[in-house]
Amino acid sequence: MEVEEMKPEVSSRLKISDDVIIAIAKLAALDVKGVASLGGEIGKMSKLRRNGPIRISMMGDVAAIDMKIVIKSGEKAVNVAQEVQTVVKENVQNMTGVPVARVNVIVSGVVFE
Repeated sequence: MEVEEMKPEVSSRLKISDDVIIAIAKLAALDVKGVASLGGEIGKMSKLRRNGPIRISMMGDVAAIDMKIVIKSGEKAVNVAQEVQTVVKENVQNMTGVPVARVNVIVSGVVFE
């Protein structure tokens, strides 16, 4: 007769910082063809002031991302914004495991080269 050992259940929790999600979203958005830059500066104080180009809102364990981008002239704003939404959502979810409910993209300017 075999005796089964009872292992106590251990609960643990992993917290991903908003700064990590912001960094991932920034890099993902800047990799999209047609994005010239973000609509403002990301600095240590921008998160505290809540005036940076990327804002993260956590609803329980689900993230909502708002971001401002500047597009290059000659690009279709709708197509670029949709691509940014897709890429940012996929990258944040794949790299952190945090589900993303939505990515709101605001085109805040156009750069003429």
